[in-house]
Amino acid sequence: MKNPNPGLFDDLPNSPDEIICGVDEAGRGPLAGPVFAAAVILDPNRPILGLRDSKKLTEAKRDLLAPVIKSQALAWAIAQASEDEIDQLNILQASMLAMRRAVEALSTVPTLALIDGNRCPVMQIQSIAVIGGDDKVDAISAASILAKTARDAALVELHAQYPHYCFDQHKGYGTALHLARLREHGASPVHRRSFAPVRAVLELHTAHTVQTGQVAQSVQTVMKIEVSA
Repeated sequence: MKNPNPGLFDDLPNSPDEIICGVDEAGRGPLAGPVFAAAVILDPNRPILGLRDSKKLTEAKRDLLAPVIKSQALAWAIAQASEDEIDQLNILQASMLAMRRAVEALSTVPTLALIDGNRCPVMQIQSIAVIGGDDKVDAISAASILAKTARDAALVELHAQYPHYCFDQHKGYGTALHLARLREHGASPVHRRSFAPVRAVLELHTAHTVQTGQVAQSVQTVMKIEVSA
């Protein structure tokens, strides 16, 4: 297989039988919603123009590229790890889990996975971490775009269930708007309870509930005293 990135990855296997997939995640930083990951095996005979790190593309451009990737790639898959899994495992391990699920869901089994970042999930196939890979390797760029568009769509759906939080606007990230709505309405079932801003709101709510209960108990005690006097 011809190396599509000469000079950058000359040490990669170049066997014509090598089946390489690019893998990336989306949604490690937000306070709500699952973390998504995608794996993509591109067709070298059908190059896709405009691929790069999804964060450097406009939403409109990502939305245009996503269906092209799906139609022209040899194989692609999108997976996720839930909010509960994020809270139980931590966000890094949940991201690794989502990436592994995406690779394992591919209809074509790859022989090598190129993972964006500096860590690789534990898998049965060889994997190599590529720092900044989402802007260096087309297959990782494609995975970045699929993961990002899938997660954004999921947060728009969550907005329909929990409109108070405006998930359609900030996609779960800790913007001023999101933090204000979080403080006003408390945490929803899809907020990540292990994340500090959400945990702080939950602790505040718990403290308020305890204080309210103590006040109510004091009032009842006073009423009993007044009645029995």
